[in-house]
Amino acid sequence: MGDFAGLRIGLKGSAELVVGEQHTAPKVGSGRVHVLATPVMINLIEAAALAAVEHLLPPGQQSLGTHLDVRHFAATPVGMRVSAAAELIKIDGRLLTFRVSATDAVEAIGEGTHERVVVTLERFDQRVQTKLARIR
Repeated sequence: MGDFAGLRIGLKGSAELVVGEQHTAPKVGSGRVHVLATPVMINLIEAAALAAVEHLLPPGQQSLGTHLDVRHFAATPVGMRVSAAAELIKIDGRLLTFRVSATDAVEAIGEGTHERVVVTLERFDQRVQTKLARIR
């Protein structure tokens, strides 16, 4: 696979956005209330995990999200800034586990764990193309 020597427990990443109407539940199809949609919070959490490790992976390798166990427990209105944080807490071969959280300007809004697996892009793309060829 590759050399993950640059990866170590404790690596941290972050991401943020200001909630716009395009980030609300009605716009992404996850509800009718005009607050930050859970799928958008999850996207922000994944971006934080990427920021922690992606730049340290060898050329030709990338991490892909495989598992999320996240609670979204507080609403964030349009116009408020949201920040996500991810900390690498476990490395098991190619599997990376992160503790993740999200906060807005007032309070914590989400937390949980997120797993990503490191793949070789060339081999991953070959598997995707093989799968696609099965339906053609």
